[in-house]
Amino acid sequence: MNGTVIQQWEEANQRYLVASLALVKHALEQYLERTHGKPITTERQQALQQDLQAVAAAMPAPANLETLCETFHLSSFERDVLLLCAGIELDGKFAMLCSTILRSGAQEHAESEPHNHGPFGFSAPTFSLALAALQRAHWDALTPTAPLRCWNLLEIGTGNVLTLSPLRIDEYILHYLTGVPHPEMRLAHLLTPLPVSTGSELVPSQQKIVERLVAAWRHGVDAFASLYERGNAYTSPFPVLQLCGEDQSGQYAIAAAGCAVLGLQVKLMDVSVLPVAAEELMRVMRLWEREAILQRCALLLDCVELDNTDSVRMSVVMRLLQHLRSPLLVLSRQRLAIPGIVRSTLTFDVARPDSSEQRALWQRALLPYMLNGQVDLLAAQFNLSSSVIEAVASEVSTSIRALDDGHTQIGSLLWHECRVRARPRLDGLAQRIEARATWHDLVLPEAQRNILQEILAQVRQRTTVYDTWNFKPGGGSHGLGISALFAGASGTGKTLAAEVLAHALHLDLYRVDLSAVVSKYIGETEKNLRRVFDAAEEGGAVLLFDEADALFGKRSEVKDSHDRYANIEVGYLLQRMEAYRGLAILTTNLRSALDTAFLRRLRFIVQFPFPDMAQRLEIWRAIFPPSLPTSGLDMQKLARLNIAGGNIRNIALNAAFLAAEAGEPLQMKHLLHAAGTEYAKLEKPLTETEAGGWL
Repeated sequence: MNGTVIQQWEEANQRYLVASLALVKHALEQYLERTHGKPITTERQQALQQDLQAVAAAMPAPANLETLCETFHLSSFERDVLLLCAGIELDGKFAMLCSTILRSGAQEHAESEPHNHGPFGFSAPTFSLALAALQRAHWDALTPTAPLRCWNLLEIGTGNVLTLSPLRIDEYILHYLTGVPHPEMRLAHLLTPLPVSTGSELVPSQQKIVERLVAAWRHGVDAFASLYERGNAYTSPFPVLQLCGEDQSGQYAIAAAGCAVLGLQVKLMDVSVLPVAAEELMRVMRLWEREAILQRCALLLDCVELDNTDSVRMSVVMRLLQHLRSPLLVLSRQRLAIPGIVRSTLTFDVARPDSSEQRALWQRALLPYMLNGQVDLLAAQFNLSSSVIEAVASEVSTSIRALDDGHTQIGSLLWHECRVRARPRLDGLAQRIEARATWHDLVLPEAQRNILQEILAQVRQRTTVYDTWNFKPGGGSHGLGISALFAGASGTGKTLAAEVLAHALHLDLYRVDLSAVVSKYIGETEKNLRRVFDAAEEGGAVLLFDEADALFGKRSEVKDSHDRYANIEVGYLLQRMEAYRGLAILTTNLRSALDTAFLRRLRFIVQFPFPDMAQRLEIWRAIFPPSLPTSGLDMQKLARLNIAGGNIRNIALNAAFLAAEAGEPLQMKHLLHAAGTEYAKLEKPLTETEAGGWL
């Protein structure tokens, strides 16, 4: 309805409510007259009924009172009881009339509570008054399963006798009858706004899910009004819809788009805020269903952070799935196991847009700019949702307008912004390493350098091979990840090599300490690993898993459940590495401690050897920056130190501090002192063969 029609309906709704209240008030007046022996006429009642019919005929849409009665299948008597309570709130004459009846003793058994005291005041109506004064009265309207009490349309105050307890209309229902929009305040703390941009455009894969969602619920929407028939307790024409996957913004957008087609509002609720006590949860469900049917809403239940092992919260989800009849969507990362529920369930996997869809989104968002192939690079490297792509494009467009040569920098600006967008989730899970090292800083034998170059080439060309050439062994994502093991003694350059690769790829490098990730609690290790990979997927960061021996020891013989779960943890890590879009690297100091069955699943294995004298000489020559003042350094003598590259860096750095403190150029004496400190740390003697003739 447009604004004019809405205003016309609001005015007509008010007139209809006033006319309906007039009939109930007339019934009370007639009852009072009967108790005083006065004759009863029907002319006034007929005139009021004609007025109501005339107002109804002129309405552009049904009045809220009629919608409420039809929705919850109220009898004419229940309708009048509701109006009786509404009249007390809206018309002072109703309160005076009820008080007169109560004081006159006309109400049956009123002498037992002559003043009708209670939380709602002296003039509150009662079921006893309604049964006596209103037409077509029936006793079962008082029962807890009847609509008035079942759907909290009325509240019953304190009283010794049910029929003499004061009644009050629920505030939400009162506002609804008057046509004044008013949220259900008892649900306000449970519901959050749907975080989705109305301007976001769905990609084709998401639009297909929307179409299936609409088809699944189309019949249910048409039958919405008959959802709560008496005796039809647990049937629902709406199957439960699960939206699974990592693209949460895509899930929101799909839910919003599908419900918009069906004319449904969407309300978001996190499962973690729901009460766990059965009685309290049932009360929340009743209030929600009332809101859903009157406002035509669908509930979006956020279970993204729900742990399947959390039996308490899972039982809450099960109750919702079994008892809610309103439209229900469940958001989760992985499919929830929901056995034995009455309602049918449909599950949709919501992945981020694929490479071609991301490419189209980038092109549409950056249409005014000449990108010269940058779109293909962005779509190949970053796995971003539609909303993130739109946000990045908007941010970069703003930056370009602020820069004189912004158009020439658009490629680097886009790449940088994509990297930054992916950082917040990972920064809390792993350590980000500033990857500044280059190939010049890495001293390795030619064979190892060639393997690293192969790794680099596979990361850069994976889109060409996997997507353009469609070379996907197995046909799915399994085995498409690029995984590597860097094995070697401490200080031989494993972390440095990871830095070199990340720098060459212009990607972030994150170090994950596997010894900290592994948990003694069953299921926790997989959960920790899942968080890391899920967060890294967006930006395609290089993941460096340190201390692989903590998890990748020799496969244990399964003697108990802990052995079995330890092997499951290893399998999970390997599975995620094989499916990860980016580069995942494991490091170990002792390759022989790893199970060969696990090693076979890694694409690359690089053995970092202990450097020989020629390699140590190369490291020493490259270790000192040109700006460092030096005097009398003998690289050949320094290379005699039988240590790894990491130790060489420590000695050089510590010696530089000694020279700076002394106010002198770096000299061999400073390096000798630093070498002694480093050897002491290694619990090794600094021999004459290594350090003789330095001074």
